[in-house]
Order: sequence, then structure tokens, then C-alpha cells
Amino acid sequence: MKVLLIKDVKSLGKAGEIKEVKEGYGNNFLIGKGFARAATPDVLRQYEAEQKRKAEELKYEIANIEKLKSEIEKITLKVKKPLGANGALFGAVTKDEISEALEKNHHLVVDKKAFDFAHTIKATGIYEVDVKLGHAVRATLKLDVEGE
Repeated sequence: MKVLLIKDVKSLGKAGEIKEVKEGYGNNFLIGKGFARAATPDVLRQYEAEQKRKAEELKYEIANIEKLKSEIEKITLKVKKPLGANGALFGAVTKDEISEALEKNHHLVVDKKAFDFAHTIKATGIYEVDVKLGHAVRATLKLDVEGE
């Protein structure tokens, strides 16, 4: 019996492969547990169409991420924080503050978990913040920290 693997199966193969297996193993275990489907022409066509659709979605998603990257790299984001007596900031600039300022000032929505600092920002000045956008795409945001 030929089956199309939907999920990786240890010692048999990876998802998307067509394997020849014994009837009982194929029907009772692989198909029964949802690891495979019988490799009929209709199932193979559906699988190929689904893979093409996923590839198109991935291409569209990566294009949007690249567009967001170019927009982020054009920006110099200004964040104002209160200063203490010695000229240092009260507290550090947080990822939440950067995310909120980016959304408020430039209408760009970036999750706070995407920001990566080399070390905490506790003084005024211009900093470069690494932004992980997904699919191995990174952008560099210029952050201008000013005192109030």
C-alpha cells in the first residue's frame, strides 16, 4: 500500500514523502493516527495544491516583512524620559515604550519581543536597536533617547 506522509514518522520518512508500507501498518497505525493518507491521485493533487498555497503565503509574508524592514530602517524614533539630578534617566528605556512609540508616532506595529538590546538603555543619546522581524529578517532601528 502506498501512503503520503503528513507528519514525520521516525524510521519511515519525512512529511511529504510517498512510502510503500504493509496494508495493516498503513491503515491501522499511519492513517489511523493521522500520520499519513492513502496515496490516491486526488490526495496527491490536494497535497501539491496545499504546498503551493503555503509557498505563496510564505512569499507574501516575507515581502511584507521586507517592506516593514525598509520602513523601520528609515526611522529615527524619539523617546522622551524624565531625567534625574545627575543627568541620568529615571529607569531604563523598555521594549514596551519603544513598541508603543513606534505604533503611536509611525503607525508600525512591532511586537515588543522583537526588540533586542546589547545592554539596557539608561542614558540619553542615539542607540541602534536590533529588531527581529521573523524568517531570519532583521532590521536596525535608530533610537534617540531625550530627557524631559
